[in-house]
Amino acid sequence: MELLEVFKALSNETRLQIVQWLKNPEIHFPKPQHGDIHEDGVCVSDIHKKVGLSQSTVSLYLSMLQNAGLIKAKRVGQWTYYKRDEENIKKIIELLSRDL
Repeated sequence: MELLEVFKALSNETRLQIVQWLKNPEIHFPKPQHGDIHEDGVCVSDIHKKVGLSQSTVSLYLSMLQNAGLIKAKRVGQWTYYKRDEENIKKIIELLSRDL
């Protein structure tokens, strides 16, 4: 795990908001048409609508967050869902606590 990647991913207000919104997805996003919001996560189209940026920018942001280990993706049929990677976030917090 690269802390620099985590800091880069969180250094943008929108990317930080996405991670924060995904902490309590039922508050920030509509109930999914397919799957379970807690089990599967939030559909990329719902994230795109909330963020209000281009699809390519949102995809790039989600990719950065995923590469940093903050979120994970899951395919459900033709849809991609994202949710926080809580296990990895705990490791990041432990690493920060130990090393900083």
